[in-house]
Amino acid sequence: MNPFQTLRFAFGGLAANKVRSGLTMLGVLIGVAAVILLLAVGNGSSQAVKNSIEALGTNSLTVSSGAGQANSTATSTKPLTVADAKALADPSQAPDIKGVAPEVTTSGTAIYQGTSHSVGSVVGTYPAYFEASNSKVAKGDYFSDDDVLNSRKVAVIGSTTATDLFGTASPIGKVITIGGTPFTVVGELATKGGTGFQDPDDVVIAPLPTVQNAFTGFGSLSQILVEATSADATTNAQNEITTILMGTHGIHSATALDFRVSSQTSLLSTQSSTTQTFTVLLGAVAAISLLVGGIGITNIMLVTVTERTREIGIRKAIGAPKGVILGQFLAESTLLSLVGGGLGVAAALIGSHFTIVGIKPVVIPESVYGAFGIAVAIGLFFGGYPASRAASLRPIEALRHE
Repeated sequence: MNPFQTLRFAFGGLAANKVRSGLTMLGVLIGVAAVILLLAVGNGSSQAVKNSIEALGTNSLTVSSGAGQANSTATSTKPLTVADAKALADPSQAPDIKGVAPEVTTSGTAIYQGTSHSVGSVVGTYPAYFEASNSKVAKGDYFSDDDVLNSRKVAVIGSTTATDLFGTASPIGKVITIGGTPFTVVGELATKGGTGFQDPDDVVIAPLPTVQNAFTGFGSLSQILVEATSADATTNAQNEITTILMGTHGIHSATALDFRVSSQTSLLSTQSSTTQTFTVLLGAVAAISLLVGGIGITNIMLVTVTERTREIGIRKAIGAPKGVILGQFLAESTLLSLVGGGLGVAAALIGSHFTIVGIKPVVIPESVYGAFGIAVAIGLFFGGYPASRAASLRPIEALRHE
C-alpha cells in the first residue's frame, strides 16, 4: 500500500467518527495555542518593561532607601530626605550629576466637574524630574522652580488621566481636585504606553512641597531620581552618589549602606532574569495541556483499535502485512495532532493580536515551530502504542472478536 492510500484510509477512519476526532484535535489545539500564547504574553511583558526602563534614559539613576547589598551590615536605615537631594545637586561634590529630582509618591482620586478618576500615581517632585525620566509634554508646559519655591498648586498630568477626566477637550488651565486640594493643570505629558501591570500615563505630577503639604507630610522621600551628565558618566555619578550619601548618613563602611543606587543597566539585568523565569513557568504550565492532549490521542486510538478489531483481522487474513496496519493507525494519530496543531498555531496567531491581561503578546517564532513540532511528535509517540497493539493482533483472534 502506497503512502497516498495510507493517508486516504486514515482520513476515512477519522471521518467515520467526526465528533470524537474533532474533540481529540481540540485537545491538541488548546495545548499548542496555550504554549504559544503564554510564551508570547511572557515575552510581551518582558518587552514592555524593558521599553519602560529604557524610556527613562541610559543616564538615569534611582536612589532608594534600604540596604544596598544582600550582606549589608547596616543596623538601621536612615530615610532619604530633601537635604540628601540638595547635597547630590552640589556641582562641587558631584560634577558628573546633571539633575536631581527628589520624589514623594501617593495615590488619590481626581475630580473635575463631577467626573472622578482614580489616579495611579500622584508624584511630588522638582522640574528636573521631567528630563531625568524622559517625560515630554504634548500640551502646555512643565511647572517651574518658582512654582516649587512658592508651593503653587499646579500639576502636569499623564495622557490617561487627561482622557478620563477631560475626554477630547484640552486640560490646560482647568482645575482638578485631589483629596480636597485644587490643582491647576499646566501641562499634559506625551503618551509613553503601558507595561501591562502599571500605566505610566496615569499620573499627576506636582511641585514637591505642594504634595508634601497636602498628602504625605514633610518627612522622608520615596526615592531620588538622578540624571548623569552623559551615559558614559553614569558610573562616576553612581560613585559620587554613594560617597555623598555615606557622608550625609554618617556611614563609614561601604558594607553598611542603608540606600540603593540603581542604574538602568542593573534594572534591565534584574528584569531580564525575572521575566525569563516567569516565561519558562508559563511555558511549563501550557506544556501540561499539550501533554494532556497527547494522552487523549492514546485514549481515542485505543478505542478505535478495539472497535475495528474485526476489520484488522480481515485485512491481515487477506495478506495485509504488519507494517501496513501499523502505518495506518500511526497515520491517523499523526493526522489528529497535525491538524490540531495547525489549528492551534492559527488560533494563537489570531489571539496574539489582542491584549491579554493588559499585555500585548509578542509571539516568539521558535515557540510556533517548537509547539507545532512537539504536537506532531506527540501524535507519533502517543499513537505508537495503539498502532503497535493493532499490528500485533493475531488474525484468528481478531476475526473471532465481536
